[in-house]
Amino acid sequence: MFQATACERPRFEFLNCLSASSADQMADDIRLGLAADQKYIPSKYFYDARGSRLFREICQLPEYYLTRMELTLLRRNARGLTDGFENGDLVELGSGANWKIRVLLDAMGQARRGGTRYVPVDVSEDALTRAGEELLQTYPELQVLCVLADFMLDVPRLPLDRSKLILFFGSTIGNLDDEQTGVFLKALAKTLYPDGRFLLGLDMVKPTKVLEAAYNDSRHLTADFNKNLLIVLNREVGSDFHPDYFEHVAFFNERLSRIEMHLRAKFRMVVQFPALDLSVRLAKGETVRTEISRKFTRPGVEAFVKDAGMTVTRWVSDPYDWFSIAEIALDGRCTNAVSKL
Repeated sequence: MFQATACERPRFEFLNCLSASSADQMADDIRLGLAADQKYIPSKYFYDARGSRLFREICQLPEYYLTRMELTLLRRNARGLTDGFENGDLVELGSGANWKIRVLLDAMGQARRGGTRYVPVDVSEDALTRAGEELLQTYPELQVLCVLADFMLDVPRLPLDRSKLILFFGSTIGNLDDEQTGVFLKALAKTLYPDGRFLLGLDMVKPTKVLEAAYNDSRHLTADFNKNLLIVLNREVGSDFHPDYFEHVAFFNERLSRIEMHLRAKFRMVVQFPALDLSVRLAKGETVRTEISRKFTRPGVEAFVKDAGMTVTRWVSDPYDWFSIAEIALDGRCTNAVSKL
């Protein structure tokens, strides 16, 4: 742990903002999801150490365009997206690896980094600590406050003492349905100072063939990533899932404009959760939904941002409008700038 004098902020701090214990939250999520007509397990439980490693490998696949395109947009627009931000908190929700934040920190330069506190927010304590310490080694002038939190539940508990540039990359907002998106954005708006901003990565609607290929890769890494969720549950709550008894299914639901990932039972089975006093019956061919990934249009994004009391102030996109980054602020600061690569 880094030390500081009495008049300084510590260079490295850790804050637990979880509103419930992770074990209790997981138990509640499993009971709720597996009792639904369409059984589901929240996608946030993908990311144990193996799941995070598999996802990093997926991001390098030729079929998986999302990370590659978002990084390109950030590199070409980082100066404009960070312009005017200084002496505040750079808050990254669902922070994960450090690829994207480094692009913005590099663009800011040493002087502005010296007045910046980086605030990664994630549910994984190990990932937070590791990422924070790596950044401190690379940027010795930076301050880091790691926040252990579930961004869907704990946004209102984030520190409110400084102006913010909030980052939500990877089109992770696509994992939320319409209702969840509204709740999340309204809570987030309350954390912004009048001069705060919010950068939102968005995977846009595109040909179905391209979308489905990204979630059904030729190396079957996404299938391994999907089945790893069952391994996580077996370890964390003592269930007796057999991953080989399921097959990976991913398709574009055109009516809801979203990719859906499922695990489909190859046989009729009963899955036991002794610690939860729970048994779950699955018919042959029945699926458990493990992720939704909504795909967006600009009018749709502007509508749900407006409903949350905010407005899009800048929009950057690739020439084909496959991926976009929206800069968002509280209502009344709209410049409506548009940029293409």
